[in-house]
Amino acid sequence: MNRLASFREFRERMNERIRAANNLNINRFFTLDTKAYEDGALDARTKEVAGLSASLVLRCDDCIAYHIIRCKELGVTDQQLFEVLNVGLIVGGSIVIPHLRRAVELLDELNDSPAE
Repeated sequence: MNRLASFREFRERMNERIRAANNLNINRFFTLDTKAYEDGALDARTKEVAGLSASLVLRCDDCIAYHIIRCKELGVTDQQLFEVLNVGLIVGGSIVIPHLRRAVELLDELNDSPAE
């Protein structure tokens, strides 16, 4: 299984498991997280780009993967993504480079996979 398929399968399976536990606070947080990226004064695309940059600085590979996937779904171009990745690299410094590599690897995988 490739990284993209593995990420999607694991995320869906575990989110389902976590939600099924019916912990009110966890479920509220998941809802809050989802709502934060919906259109508002900023459109969803802008919010996903911001989330990607922040996730790169925080060095969260799962978050980076999620935001790259969402950015591509929302029509962010590769050129735009590389500019966002550059911002994250500048803010986060050289420690971000391994995460940048994995981000670009996933981007390449997304670009090679058929549209869903």
